[in-house]
Amino acid sequence: MARSALLNVMVQAALKAGKSLGRDFGEVQNLQVSVKGPADFVSAADRKAEKIVREELMKARPTYGFLGEESEEIKGTDGAHRWIVDPLDGTTNFLHGIPAFSVSIALERNGEIVAAVVFNPATDELYTAERGGGAFLNDRRLRVAARRVLSDCVLGCGVPALGKRNHGKFLIELRHVMGEVAGIRRLGAPTLDLAHVAAGRFDGFWEAELAPWDMAAGILLIREAGGFATDWDGGTAILEGGAIIAGNEHIHKALIEVIKRPIPAK
Repeated sequence: MARSALLNVMVQAALKAGKSLGRDFGEVQNLQVSVKGPADFVSAADRKAEKIVREELMKARPTYGFLGEESEEIKGTDGAHRWIVDPLDGTTNFLHGIPAFSVSIALERNGEIVAAVVFNPATDELYTAERGGGAFLNDRRLRVAARRVLSDCVLGCGVPALGKRNHGKFLIELRHVMGEVAGIRRLGAPTLDLAHVAAGRFDGFWEAELAPWDMAAGILLIREAGGFATDWDGGTAILEGGAIIAGNEHIHKALIEVIKRPIPAK
């Protein structure tokens, strides 16, 4: 597959940060047995990964803006371009030695995501996409799954944990969805969940209360793999609203209907 110069910059930044995370991940198992635990170590690994990504990207395009999870937003002088970065999505997984985490980088141009990279150092899986150029896993072209009915589908989702709101609302959503599908999975890393939709591993995905860096790269991966990614009303205000529903044309539509099903009266 041919990559643009910008996508190559993003890939190199993700691989370099991923190499750092991979080394740190190897230390997490040793730290699990300590009384204090590896939390401080993982926070430092997260910040180090963002520093690597930011330096690589800003070196290549110093006028672009930068929005990352671990630092304050940098307003670029360019005005039209912004990097959106999660240097370690799946921090809790990383903390517990679970190999489901990623470096996620998206490039936004005039409000539209035009390039995306998601890299899982633990599995060496590199997802890439450019607008109009398709989505890829390593060198393999991606297509979303072709299933048409929810009863055949395995869906991904997010589960609100400690510190999140709307636990009760989510349980109602889950109750509605679980009676319609073959299975539901929760990876704990939305960037990977969305990449799995693009790869056809998950038939769909839904989650609320997400940050832009959780979704930006995955939105483009899914769309370039032939799928749909919208807010819960079927609109495009995903990054602003913090909620996403994704799947192919049929599953995306069906999932919106199930998620928004009225709560039955007691």
